[in-house]
Amino acid sequence: MVRAEVTESPISVTELADAVQDAAAGAVVTFEGVVRNHDAERAVTGIGYSCHPTAGQVVEQIAQDVAQQGRVRALGVVHRVGDLSVGEAALAVAVSSDHRAEAFAVCSQIVEEVKERLPVWKRQTFTDGSSQWSNIA
Repeated sequence: MVRAEVTESPISVTELADAVQDAAAGAVVTFEGVVRNHDAERAVTGIGYSCHPTAGQVVEQIAQDVAQQGRVRALGVVHRVGDLSVGEAALAVAVSSDHRAEAFAVCSQIVEEVKERLPVWKRQTFTDGSSQWSNIA
């Protein structure tokens, strides 16, 4: 099972973990990237994520590339776009594998691939009312 999407809806790492459950797997590893309340020394109130129209295809390709390596039973990766508040999930990844080392490694690989390849940009809004764009989501 491979699930990959970009969505405007709230995402749940718990639901994603449930979706990758496999009776043959000895490990399920998850990652939840959430909006934090600061960037360097500036207080953040939220982040607006925007994406290129190909973002859904790119995240699907990332997931398929990783799945084809054959190290996992199932995986899911979901990135959210739109306006998010502090504490909301922007990225969720779940991986099931026979062994924990593989599950941790693949989960980390997916996060790094998403950060490197997914065409998503963020606009951080600060408590002073200013905002700043970044191409690194």
